[in-house]
Amino acid sequence: MFKILMAATAITAGMAATAYAQTVGVSWSNFQEERWKTDEAAIKSALDAAGVDYVSADAQSSSSKQLSDVESLMAQGVDALIILAQDTQAIIPAVQAAANEGVPVIAYDRLIEDDRAFYLTFDNVEVGRMQARAVLAAQPKGNYVMIKGSPTDPNADFLRGGQQEVLQPSIDSGDITIVGEAYTDGWLPANAQRNMEQILTANDNKVDAVVASNDGTAGGAVAALAAQGMDGIPVSGQDGDHAALNRIARGTQTVSVWKDARELGKRAGEIAVQLAGGTKMADIEGAQEWTSPAGTKMTAQFLQPVPVTADNLDVVVDAGWIGKDELCQGVTDGPAPCN
Repeated sequence: MFKILMAATAITAGMAATAYAQTVGVSWSNFQEERWKTDEAAIKSALDAAGVDYVSADAQSSSSKQLSDVESLMAQGVDALIILAQDTQAIIPAVQAAANEGVPVIAYDRLIEDDRAFYLTFDNVEVGRMQARAVLAAQPKGNYVMIKGSPTDPNADFLRGGQQEVLQPSIDSGDITIVGEAYTDGWLPANAQRNMEQILTANDNKVDAVVASNDGTAGGAVAALAAQGMDGIPVSGQDGDHAALNRIARGTQTVSVWKDARELGKRAGEIAVQLAGGTKMADIEGAQEWTSPAGTKMTAQFLQPVPVTADNLDVVVDAGWIGKDELCQGVTDGPAPCN
């Protein structure tokens, strides 16, 4: 009888494990960017800790492929979706399809204009402010260029709004003049470089500072400046890309607003597990009600970024984000810890 009871218990436990097994699917817009590999590792780690499986797809910067990717992830029976949207509007049918199946959606780092998605990101308006503050401190007067993000990504305009808040008083006083401004299709560095080249040509190279909206676009801008012998003028970025942090150490980039992707990815994994388990969006710890610029009321959580300049490069080394050797590669007489 004891053996029979033990066998029955084992079978019941097995059935429970099967019933509560979960899979979280992640749809990446463009996994080729350096930072997303860090995000993915953090998401996987959080899911592993919860005993949850991970599946993913890369849309390769195609909004139509992303819709197909989400459909494929749904067909695999995911219990929650984390979506890094290529296009905030084009992805809406995928959110609708998920809602129809009762699958919760996390809008990861980029807004999806739909109240059925939980919006998880850093405070991108503040990121823009931090970028502009650092560049303005380094170059309080002169001709400015604004290299914006992708026109299909709402973050591009959040950043630009924050930048403008900081720069407006200096624009009004005449201390700075914006002599060029361009969106960067797909956030691609090559597109940013081409835009920067065109702006330099149009202004006979009379440019004193560049507010670039992420580290990829900053890299494109720096390449265009270097080709004209102008590397070293203030340039902003964000994400804490290793190449960008090295540029800060070398003196060709002024600031990278570090959004610790390990923290964001970990939080996304934790929230996905909770939502898949039936937790309501408003009951997620740290969640708040937030209204988008278009007036959509959403549930969101915003993590806080950190501006990294030559004055505090130690912070990313101490946090284990980048090794000293990689940070200081090619630096002969740079800021700490490269001196």
